[in-house]
Amino acid sequence: MRLFEGTPFDRPPECERCGMLESVCQCPPLEPVRQAPEKQTASILIEKRKNGKRVTVVRGLLSEWNDLTGLLAKLKTQCGAGGTLKDNEIEIQGEQLDRVRQVLQGIGYRVKG
Repeated sequence: MRLFEGTPFDRPPECERCGMLESVCQCPPLEPVRQAPEKQTASILIEKRKNGKRVTVVRGLLSEWNDLTGLLAKLKTQCGAGGTLKDNEIEIQGEQLDRVRQVLQGIGYRVKG
C-alpha cells in the first residue's frame, strides 16, 4: 500500500477546463490577464533615503495587470538612471518626477503626483 493511495494526491492531474488528463489535454495555455493602461492610475512621488539620496517611486501598478520589468527597463532608459523593482513598486534613482510622468502618460497611464 502506498502512502497516498486513494487520496486526491494519488490521482494524475487533470485540466480544470476540459477535465482530461494534463498529459493529453489540448486546451491552449491561459494568457495572463492584462488591464489597459487607461484604466490604471500610477502614483509618483520622491522619497528621501539615507545619506540624502532621493528616489522617484511609482506605486499603484499591480504586477498581475502589467509587465513591470518591461516598464522599469523603459523608465530607466528614458531617465538615464538606475532603478529597481521592489514589492510592486518601481524605484528610479534621482529626482526624475517629470520624466517618469511624461513616459507613463505617453504609454496611457493616468498619473497622480
